Amino acid sequence: MPWKPAALSDLEREKHALQMAVLKLRQQLETKQQYAGRLEVLLHQRTETIDAQRATIDRLRDQNKQLESEAEHYADMIRIMPQLDPAMLAPK
Repeated sequence: MPWKPAALSDLEREKHALQMAVLKLRQQLETKQQYAGRLEVLLHQRTETIDAQRATIDRLRDQNKQLESEAEHYADMIRIMPQLDPAMLAPK
């Protein structure tokens, strides 16, 4: 068996310790990258949901404006109508 100086075995232990540290750091990095990827997916889904809800809100606001305009139009029609006999308004 060849002779190994003590310094060489110390270097081998240090090398092994560093290799283990690198493996642990790689695993941590992969875990964090997976986590970041999932967060990106969730953010994308959340953004899509918010955009859809904003579109619905805008559509409903437009609908409300249209209904308010129609209501004002009908109120104006009633205001300018001459006073009618209630018998004329009764259903036949």
